Amino acid sequence: MYKKLSLIIISLMIAGLLTACNLAVAPGNEGLRTLNVSGTGRVTVVPDIATINIGVRTESEVVIDALDENTAQANAIAKALQDLGIAPEDIQTANFNVFPNERYDYMTGQVEGRYFVVENTINVTVRDLPTLGMVLSTVVEAGANSIYGINFNIADREAAVTEARQLAIEDAQAKAQSIAEAAGVKLGELVNINVYESWGPMPYYDAGYGAYAEGVPVAAGTLTIALECNLTYSIE
Repeated sequence: MYKKLSLIIISLMIAGLLTACNLAVAPGNEGLRTLNVSGTGRVTVVPDIATINIGVRTESEVVIDALDENTAQANAIAKALQDLGIAPEDIQTANFNVFPNERYDYMTGQVEGRYFVVENTINVTVRDLPTLGMVLSTVVEAGANSIYGINFNIADREAAVTEARQLAIEDAQAKAQSIAEAAGVKLGELVNINVYESWGPMPYYDAGYGAYAEGVPVAAGTLTIALECNLTYSIE
């Protein structure tokens, strides 16, 4: 009797597990065959804006002196930029630090003195690229003692992104059709689509194009904006 009861309990447990497995399968997806393809779209453009990070670093044994000197240099840089036609809204404080530091005698390893450091970094957007070389020369003359980099871009990226997206989708569609024909199957409905920018604007420097200006020579080159597309089709 106990053996028979045990068999009944085991049978009920197995039936319950099978029911749970059946519920975990989404209705309508049993046996669905799919084809997944990817495509890439690239658009090359000439940059029309640049951003630069300009820094001022000052040191003094008295913190207020380091701060006053830094403020004076930063104000001189901001005025020089505005005199060149840079709009105030294109000049933005990116980083500001005040911290103590120590001077060492590297022969003995002993501390020789202590001082304070003030660092002020501003982010500047240059919308007239032919003036970029002059901007760099001017800010150095005004007191900037570090420039952390130049990034080129385009003011209206949406048009280039839209074109690259369309090219990526068309590339994926063409690949899907080619693969389906080679495999002897027929494409069904598009069941999933995913489009994303695979990386930021990539600079390519071309000797044929240069944003050279009086002052520091700077070549803007071209930018490539790339988007990736993943398409999933059902196949028949």
